Amino acid sequence: MSRSLKKGAYVDPRVLAKVKAVKAIGKRTPIKTWSRACVISPEMVGVTFLVHNGKDFISVLAEENMVGHRLGEMAPTRKFIRHGGKMAKEQETAAAAAPAAAKPAAPAAKKP
Repeated sequence: MSRSLKKGAYVDPRVLAKVKAVKAIGKRTPIKTWSRACVISPEMVGVTFLVHNGKDFISVLAEENMVGHRLGEMAPTRKFIRHGGKMAKEQETAAAAAPAAAKPAAPAAKKP
């Protein structure tokens, strides 16, 4: 369920204060935050955030096309390893061998 239009987007006031401070100084220091629910506003464009994903801090540079999305969307909390199994392993080895076989051999140098 989305937030009421009357209330507006949720922007954490502490994060917004840090953004204003960083922009006033002019330095590109990243802002460390645990506020994953904070919505990216136009004032935040160009600022680097370190968003906590439960274990580490993921670096996120706020861009123009991210406005309206939440900071937590940019820092995944789960790490996909891969689907396993015998068939997947065979496909992986076949894919690794294919580029080596696709390269043509260099032509032998002719001696006059």
